[in-house]
Amino acid sequence: MEYGCIGEKLSHSFSKEIHGALTDYIYELCELSPEALGIFLQAREFKAINVTIPYKQTVIPYLDVISDKAKEIGAVNTVVNRDGKLYGYNTDFYGMKALLAKEGISLAGKKVLILGTGGTSRTALAVAKDADAAEVYRVSRREGEDNITYEQALLLHRDAQVIINTTPVGMFPHTEGCPIDIDAFEKLEAVADAVYNPLCSNLVLSARQKGLPAAGGLYMLVLQAVKAVELFLGQAPEQDKVAQVYEILLHQKQNIVLIGMPACGKSTVGKLLADKLGREFIDTDELVVQKAGESISNIFTRMGESRFRDIEGEMIASLSSCQSKVISTGGGAILRPENLRALRQNGVLFFLDRPLDKLCATDDRPLSSTREALQVRYNERYPRYLSAADKVIAVPEGALQTAEMILKEWEI
Repeated sequence: MEYGCIGEKLSHSFSKEIHGALTDYIYELCELSPEALGIFLQAREFKAINVTIPYKQTVIPYLDVISDKAKEIGAVNTVVNRDGKLYGYNTDFYGMKALLAKEGISLAGKKVLILGTGGTSRTALAVAKDADAAEVYRVSRREGEDNITYEQALLLHRDAQVIINTTPVGMFPHTEGCPIDIDAFEKLEAVADAVYNPLCSNLVLSARQKGLPAAGGLYMLVLQAVKAVELFLGQAPEQDKVAQVYEILLHQKQNIVLIGMPACGKSTVGKLLADKLGREFIDTDELVVQKAGESISNIFTRMGESRFRDIEGEMIASLSSCQSKVISTGGGAILRPENLRALRQNGVLFFLDRPLDKLCATDDRPLSSTREALQVRYNERYPRYLSAADKVIAVPEGALQTAEMILKEWEI
């Protein structure tokens, strides 16, 4: 391996895609056990590497030279081999600063809580000090010389204004996690999360639900990679290319999620979109039928709506870690907040707004099998669709035209 990333588990990593977009060298992902790490570094058979969880501090004794910033932070995420000598750097510092700046999150004069005590938390601490934060506390499950516990944070620091998560809680594949309940912090102004997979962690979604500025870690990942490329090659990528790489990567990873009334065309339009974009199409109603082994009408008849919603929720939760899909949801999927949260982790929600007089009552839709029932559902749900949607599509007559409208909205 000449260029790449080392870590213990890298199935969630986007680094290969980012470096591939920024440069023309071959970048590899190399999972190493703790026992293999030392052997790999001592062999020095690479030109330059990135280092991720949990080795940002472990690599330090193997290095010949460490940059002043990496020394100050006490963590290294980039190693360059120059004539057999290993030079260590911390490019996460630049990535985190860029992330906060992009979201307009200021730390100056603020009380900041940093969740976690690993290498990335040390980076966040250096960024907070550099930004003249008034008070900074690192938070861990166990009390230490330079950190407090979560219990102490909730008891003594409920006036924290900014929370930065550097733990892997909420990261793929365990996307259901959230490191702290932000409802306890009444003066909270902003949230940043180093987690980039999913694109929007539960922590970020909770903050946005409150109307707070909140950012996931994808932009940080791209900007630290830009700095790493500069160290790898001695030349920084062009700024225009950097912005383009971020936007394209975000776009590629996001799901297109279709919401709307029964018979508004979600499945038909979804299949057209998936075909045009070369993506997998997923219909949550079909997943429910497969899970239950019977039709939706039979599920309602035998087990009732509540059981149907439970199964539907299970299926949607299982999609929370999916990326780059086209997903069609059942008409009532938006009724449960946990469904919306799961869909928003990696998705952009398009409401197919088809007028009531263009919708058809059908026997296979238990809650809208008659015209009267359909109108009741429409009146109940329409405000919820509008509230849930990122984009509203006024559905024309044809499915193809609807798909083309969504593609136009989807284009960068």
